[in-house]
Amino acid sequence: MHPRELTFVSELPVSAAETFAWHARPGAFNRLTPPWEHVELERQGALRDGERTVLRVRMAPGIWRRWVAEHQECIDGRQFCDDQVEGPFVFWEHLHQFEPLGPQSCSLEDRLQYILPGGVVGDLFGRGAVRRKVERMFAYRHRQTRDDLRAHHPFLDRPRMKILVSGATGLIGSAFCAFLSSGGHTPVRLNRPNGATDGVHWDPARGTAMTAEFEGFDAVVHLAGENVAGGRWNPKRKQAIRESRERDTRLLCETLAKLKRPPKTLVCASAVGYYGDRGEELLDESAPLGQGFLPEVCKVWEDACDPARKAGIRVANMRLGVVLAGNGGALKKMLPPFLMGVGGNLGDGKQWMAWVAIDDVIGALHHALMHEELQGPVNVVAPQSARNSEFTKTLGRVIRRPTIFPVPRFAARLAFGELADALLMASQHVVPKRLTDTGYEFRFPQLEGALRHVLGRVKQ
Repeated sequence: MHPRELTFVSELPVSAAETFAWHARPGAFNRLTPPWEHVELERQGALRDGERTVLRVRMAPGIWRRWVAEHQECIDGRQFCDDQVEGPFVFWEHLHQFEPLGPQSCSLEDRLQYILPGGVVGDLFGRGAVRRKVERMFAYRHRQTRDDLRAHHPFLDRPRMKILVSGATGLIGSAFCAFLSSGGHTPVRLNRPNGATDGVHWDPARGTAMTAEFEGFDAVVHLAGENVAGGRWNPKRKQAIRESRERDTRLLCETLAKLKRPPKTLVCASAVGYYGDRGEELLDESAPLGQGFLPEVCKVWEDACDPARKAGIRVANMRLGVVLAGNGGALKKMLPPFLMGVGGNLGDGKQWMAWVAIDDVIGALHHALMHEELQGPVNVVAPQSARNSEFTKTLGRVIRRPTIFPVPRFAARLAFGELADALLMASQHVVPKRLTDTGYEFRFPQLEGALRHVLGRVKQ
């Protein structure tokens, strides 16, 4: 049987050499893996002939298959080929080519040839599904490649940085570390006692951090914190939410302030929960503190950075909106009822929702690292907030499901308690003034485009 062939081509605003180098670095594979795919990287081989990359791929719930690809036909700066040695296909060959179009542009071409298992029958029944799956995947991959390269390109003349990252295994942290690595930077995990053996270790519960381990970093990005929406709030859970932000952030900042050579920059997560429920009020970074538990938490969280500020470290407090990602966070929790066709507005649907695509969170964190004029509070939200009714309607359109089953306010309160009013029903019309004023260009300024990208729902 002759192989099936698919080709995907994009023009990129960087050189072929730069594009090849990006693919060769750690982190690129993770940046190219769509969030809806279940793939685990066991070993990533260098882009040299004979090197192998080993994956585990989920074929069905509970069923995983080992996939081994060997690199061949590698030409530095121009191309490499992945040949399946072991895996789900009878034959699989993937040629990556980077053709110069000018000093700062190139053509990226992915050419696939494959033979499905099962002979003629397998090809007859599987070719359509495989083609759709592959087209969906490469639409995502080419968008990620272009946007990541565009983000790194203006700063190639700067020295690569060594960056300490807390919360590095979380939804945002893992994506951010992969982004940094693929750009040539060196992210280092800040681990708790039961965390990974590599990286830097501390124990916030005991208030201990080995100062010597924190030396030598150019910047620190602090993303760790107890999940606010991880369950119903009770006094114990609220205390954990507050402590994980105030206590841990203060310990980190006091440790950084004692260093012989402290980092130049601290980028610390915060949240638009700072503003509380504000109805129709338009909120930029100058808006005053709101009322309630979340505003109080955000206030002490940001104030805990004072030891770093007093030590001369530039501090940016990134007030995150609702992060849209295909493999975690709020969107993953919302999807099941919507996919079953029983999704709908929360309450009357009039409340404003300050959302942001995960790749714009990554972009904003990188922007804060690279722009010395950016300090203090920074709203990390899309330029156009959406009312809950608009979000509901857009999500339904993207996944092709009806959205006719609203959740009354009293039902949300019964299900989630205090959290319902503070998160689900609160209205926050937030704008990213500091980001736009300092020249940040959003990858996904429109809600529908963001949802289609993270969910792999290419518009037909």
